Amino acid sequence: MAESSQPQQDLITLGAYLKGWLSLSWRLPSIFKNIWHINHIGKENRESWGLLLESCAARFPENAAVKSDEGTLTYGEYNARVNRVAHYFLSQGIGKGDTVAVFMENRQDLLVVYSALAKIGAVNAMINTNLRRDSLVHCLTLNPAKAFVVGEETTPAFEEVRGALGLTEDQGLYSVPDRGTEAPPPGFTVLTDAVQGFDSQNPSITPEVKPDDVLAYVFTSGTTGGMPKAAVVTHGRVVSSCYYNGRVVLNMKPSDTIYVPLPFFHTNALALSWPGVFSRGSAIAIRRKFSVSRFWDDVRKYHATMFCYVGELCRYLMNRPPTAEDRNHPLRTIIGNGLRPDTWRTFKERFGIEKVYEIYGAAESNIYFVNLLNLDCTVGTSRMPYAIVRYDIDEDRPVRGKDGFLQKVGRGEVGLILGQITNLTPFRGYTSREATESKILRDVFEKGDAWFNTGDLVRDLGFRHIQFVDRLGDTFRWKGENVSTTEVEKVANAFSQVALSACYGVLMPGGDGRAGMVAVIPEQGEGELDFEGIAAYFQRELPSYAVPKFIRIRKDFDYTPTHKIKKLALKKEGFDPGVVPDPLYVLLPGEDAYRPLTPEIHREIMEGKYRF
Repeated sequence: MAESSQPQQDLITLGAYLKGWLSLSWRLPSIFKNIWHINHIGKENRESWGLLLESCAARFPENAAVKSDEGTLTYGEYNARVNRVAHYFLSQGIGKGDTVAVFMENRQDLLVVYSALAKIGAVNAMINTNLRRDSLVHCLTLNPAKAFVVGEETTPAFEEVRGALGLTEDQGLYSVPDRGTEAPPPGFTVLTDAVQGFDSQNPSITPEVKPDDVLAYVFTSGTTGGMPKAAVVTHGRVVSSCYYNGRVVLNMKPSDTIYVPLPFFHTNALALSWPGVFSRGSAIAIRRKFSVSRFWDDVRKYHATMFCYVGELCRYLMNRPPTAEDRNHPLRTIIGNGLRPDTWRTFKERFGIEKVYEIYGAAESNIYFVNLLNLDCTVGTSRMPYAIVRYDIDEDRPVRGKDGFLQKVGRGEVGLILGQITNLTPFRGYTSREATESKILRDVFEKGDAWFNTGDLVRDLGFRHIQFVDRLGDTFRWKGENVSTTEVEKVANAFSQVALSACYGVLMPGGDGRAGMVAVIPEQGEGELDFEGIAAYFQRELPSYAVPKFIRIRKDFDYTPTHKIKKLALKKEGFDPGVVPDPLYVLLPGEDAYRPLTPEIHREIMEGKYRF
């Protein structure tokens, strides 16, 4: 079964819960009004991404819409640029329902192309700019595209696979200049030149785009192996995000700017943070790639009052030496996911952050949690129907009772979280029907019901609040106990000589499950790591079964585009010094310090000499 122990201080108390609602009491009428509005999107309400933009351009034409190192675009300027591109695409035969692959880095032209395609009802297939070769071919061909919009900066990667795409003459190729150092390859139309002279007025087709129409495909990162899948993002989803995140959660004002240094082929940027600016004419500030050294300079430069994060970005900022300027900025609110409990309170205190709106969700998910009450160490609650059920790690499946139905966990316990599939909370899933069906559990609590299987373990904190624990692929079993990699990493990261860690389980001959291994980046280098001290620390802070048996020293990790550490390759390489290129250490049974894992010790472990 999934683990059930939990520090009492992380559970939600009645006092904290009531205090959270009291802090929102003056906004309750607005909150309930906007939630009612969201519930009627797709019925009386017919808004779409394009109509949200047009409304802002009409009401706030002089307000800043997009800020970047390229300058600032007002809503009037941005909407006019979007319209010219939209009218041009219409002239090229691109229209409602057509898929267009968009392969560009974070810059103003990307946001212009995205909104232009949205206005005419076309689908943005947002291609990960880090993909190369087979993965890139897969994503470019998974959903047949009528056209490809390729930035100058990504053209070499596109050209490398162009011959494998099986392109036909009716598939348009459009190039978007960047720094102007490279001419577009043969066959490309320069988009910025082609749109000149086209109408800057709103297209008449935009009102025909409905909430259920597809706005974008966002590709999963594929961290658990296999090729990425295309998750579906509808216009209704981002309109809901506009009202819920923009008004209910963040309460955005025209004077607000949200800083988003995350890639726009990821939903944190695309569907979580950006839609909120359209709620009241706020601005978005973007950067091509996240920079630790430039972060606070950007916040001050753009007068960013909000920041869309993933947890690792916060940890990078925490790893910088403290300075007198740590609180000299206008940033007071952050929204995102992955802020770990060991960082949460210290991050808020050091940088003067007042509100942390941690969320839980996914591109394909039909449930969404947000920490609306601004409580510590929780992803908050959801207005959608969900359940947390018992899960058997050994059997890798939910637990069914004698009646054949799943069993819910109690307060403080950990289980698998499911989202109920209803007319109001449909599961759009992926473009692949097979992939979509594989994520659905049926006959969960009664015959005929259907639930989305998130694949995530969470803890029930009480008062309909949850805390993310682990992804099932990262939870491993050792000595009959379930080891949470997140919990081990939290402890490892708190050790003064460790900058960052990644925990996972590795197979060991004769072992009971998977032995724990932690890859660490030392603060000062391998030679400065106290292997006796960290062994004593692990044994003091962790249950005996969760103490890592192996340490792998890394200089850096490989990351997904959303800054999640890739663990699959680390798991596969295991603890063989003949395979692993990094220094390895082992905590042998009965010893008090990690020692170098030599080929001889590895051979003895494989022969069963040691009883771990």
